[in-house]
Amino acid sequence: MISYPSPNFDDRPSGAKVKYLILHYTGMATGQAALDRLCDPAAKVSAHYLIEEDGQVFSLVAEHKRAWHAGVSSWAGDRDINGLSIGIELVNPGHDGPGYKGNYRPFPMAQMTALRELSKGILSRHDILPRHILGHSDVAPMRKCDPGELFDWRYLASEGIGLWPKGDDPSLGQNWRDISVVQQNLADFGYDIKVTGKLGSQTKAVLRAFQQHFRPADIRGQSDQECLAILEELRGLH
Repeated sequence: MISYPSPNFDDRPSGAKVKYLILHYTGMATGQAALDRLCDPAAKVSAHYLIEEDGQVFSLVAEHKRAWHAGVSSWAGDRDINGLSIGIELVNPGHDGPGYKGNYRPFPMAQMTALRELSKGILSRHDILPRHILGHSDVAPMRKCDPGELFDWRYLASEGIGLWPKGDDPSLGQNWRDISVVQQNLADFGYDIKVTGKLGSQTKAVLRAFQQHFRPADIRGQSDQECLAILEELRGLH
């Protein structure tokens, strides 16, 4: 691990304990550009760690400090996600970075292996439940889409890091046409969403974030039986 200290951090709230692990992509052309930004005092952003595509791990902020990676975000009623989480940035140009749109790409195995080992170490030091290992898009679905549909959440879950559905119960998801049922399940799982019974912009954004994480084959933000069945299964894994 390479020490690369960032000045962009502060103290966690008094008595706060780490309960979330939040994964991001950098959304920049190179890892060095991302490191420069995460260490720029004027940018006022940071993360605890950054992992290059070749698997190099950089330590930027001590785990007992609050890094500034999640921004305006929430999960299961928690609003200060930065104060309750550890943030990891994965080098990847992302969906829509300036000047290189369309370069979003799969995360190399070397990067995923390094993430696995880093995450296992973090989980050994902090009481983080599998359902609290999330993407930036999960906690900020109206603003963010990282790490996105090409990130291999299934692999991480197979290594004991996070949740992944089996999707093998045909009895689940029967009420998928009732948007209020879908919204309530999303809210109960942890997403910040209002139960309106209408497929509005917020619901579509939250559904898309959920699909990017748990059903990446179809991320249009539309309700369907498979999506609700996965939600109902995941709720049962709480």
